[in-house]
Amino acid sequence: MSPINYTQARPSKASLATEISVMLLIVALVVLLVSHLPGEVFHPGSKSFIFAVGLIGAWRYSWWFVQALRSVWYNRRMFPRLRAEADEAAATQSPDALYILCTSFRIETEVTFAVYDALIRDAADYGVPTTIFAAIADRSDVDIIDQVMDEHGWPQNISVRYMFQKGDGKRSAMAEVLRAISRCMPTEKSLLVSMDGDIRIEPGTLERSLSFFLARGDLGAITTNNNAVVIGNDATKEWYDLRYAQRHLVMSSTSVSERLLVLTGRYSAFRADLATEPEFIELVENDHVDHWRFGNFKFLSGDDKSTWFWLLKHRWKMLYIPDVYVTGFEELPDRHRFFKSSLDLMRRWFGNMLRTNGRAIALGPRRIGLFTWWSLVDQRLSMWTTLIGPTIAVLLTLFVRPSFIFAYLLWILMTRGVTSLVLAWQRGRWSALWVPMLYYNQLSGAILKTYVSFRFNRQKWSRQGISAGEPDDPRAARRQRMGGHLIHALYFGALIFVLAVVGGVMAPADRLSIAAMTGEEPEPADGTSQGDSYWLALTLADAPSGGRVQLPAGRYHLDSSFNARVATLDKVRGASIHGYGDSAQPTALAVDPGLATQIESNGQSLAAVGSFDCDSASPCQLTVDGHELQLLDLTVALATPRKEDTQLAQNSQ
Repeated sequence: MSPINYTQARPSKASLATEISVMLLIVALVVLLVSHLPGEVFHPGSKSFIFAVGLIGAWRYSWWFVQALRSVWYNRRMFPRLRAEADEAAATQSPDALYILCTSFRIETEVTFAVYDALIRDAADYGVPTTIFAAIADRSDVDIIDQVMDEHGWPQNISVRYMFQKGDGKRSAMAEVLRAISRCMPTEKSLLVSMDGDIRIEPGTLERSLSFFLARGDLGAITTNNNAVVIGNDATKEWYDLRYAQRHLVMSSTSVSERLLVLTGRYSAFRADLATEPEFIELVENDHVDHWRFGNFKFLSGDDKSTWFWLLKHRWKMLYIPDVYVTGFEELPDRHRFFKSSLDLMRRWFGNMLRTNGRAIALGPRRIGLFTWWSLVDQRLSMWTTLIGPTIAVLLTLFVRPSFIFAYLLWILMTRGVTSLVLAWQRGRWSALWVPMLYYNQLSGAILKTYVSFRFNRQKWSRQGISAGEPDDPRAARRQRMGGHLIHALYFGALIFVLAVVGGVMAPADRLSIAAMTGEEPEPADGTSQGDSYWLALTLADAPSGGRVQLPAGRYHLDSSFNARVATLDKVRGASIHGYGDSAQPTALAVDPGLATQIESNGQSLAAVGSFDCDSASPCQLTVDGHELQLLDLTVALATPRKEDTQLAQNSQ
């Protein structure tokens, strides 16, 4: 891999060869699925699949398209007006002071040089009195920053202050810097930029982003669009860019309500007088949660969620600036293990989200706005609804029809293909890798969110190699973990059970099954004898739609109550009754004379002939309650009167 020029590197993207290869694979898969899609997929019995996958999918994608439409409205209609107001304000006003908090932890020297070179150049061009607080971990960073300042001639409007981190996370470093800024007595016209030490800003970033504060007195914070220079393979490059495309859509949508769902730590700006409030600093440094199972534990990362929550709680407005880009130098924790590294990152991000999501929802729609509130609720719902489609597809494929997997794969390719095109329309570029990666992000993200939601006290920061959240006592930590495993299993087991019932994989116990399990036959309300007519009628209702009722070897009796039994059924699903089909162990059906006229074979009725051998060459037809049932592989004969029936007739005389 050739060395990267970090000062001039442009956003990364996959190679043309990779794009063509993936596109050909997708086209080949679609052709293969369409040409080999079994016709039984569209059988009426597929309605459970269509309900579970199609209906839930329609709900999920309708909400997503609402987000997409709001995003278009913000970028095409609302933001141009906001940009014009900001540019007009910037022409006559400027902040009285600018403070920049830049935190870095053992970042490559080339990256640090590129970051501060761009930052100092843009701050010098902006011309506002600027103090850069460099929260660093190594003495070598001081030499690099001093070298950058020297190359730019030590601009008169810029001063640099250094603060060495404790190594216990980003929060303590941020809190120390915010306290130092508070001692500078910032005014309501002072601004603060918080950024990571691996973010390179473009020329004009400060002026074009901070001007919104000059035009809006009710604006508490802003964040900008992102690009990425990625060290890694083509899959890693497109994974990052896809995430930024999705971020752009959601940020734009929520900005219509002048709220955001997060203030990204890569680059965000605040009113300095707000960011130096003691409550704000305390939340950044010691944000924590009291949980009924985990107790009180402190947050390790997720400072951007804490700052966002404070502003949301105090009703300050927030905006996303889509036409200002900052470039992050991204690299997976282990560039040679894409899946493990991407899952580790998502687990940390989702943990930060879930640790703050609940208390933000508790603020209520009246305080934060209905759309913002529902978006937060949807974060909780989506991690379960996303699992419905793949779960029921697997259940139906394993237990109903293997061909369901073909329909589900086509559904995935179609929906993710359309989604990727909408994202590309707003991002300005498209990658074939986005189609499979969208599904990977959604499925793995949902699984991780459900996993983390029962264990969100467990925190780990891979870059700094620190973890937190669990009790120091190993036994208490083990109990917490076992409790999380148990509750998670119960929730997911309940989901599978409900989907199995709704999808027709599992049916509730019917009356016949209950009678078989208990060994008793429930008595009907009229007190009449049930015999074989009772359970044979029930099997017609419990059979699969258009399916068969299989009788074992033996002799069975249909009495005159059979018609009444069938008439009480909600629906007759069975289409045929089959015997055992073995001459050594035959299945015989004795029919009362009152039913004999309802059974025919080759144009003759049982009442006229007395008996039938029903086989594939001469099938018999039983007509009952308007339904025609086929009888096969059994013998049908008129029943001789039973002693109890004869005695009953004599007594009635």
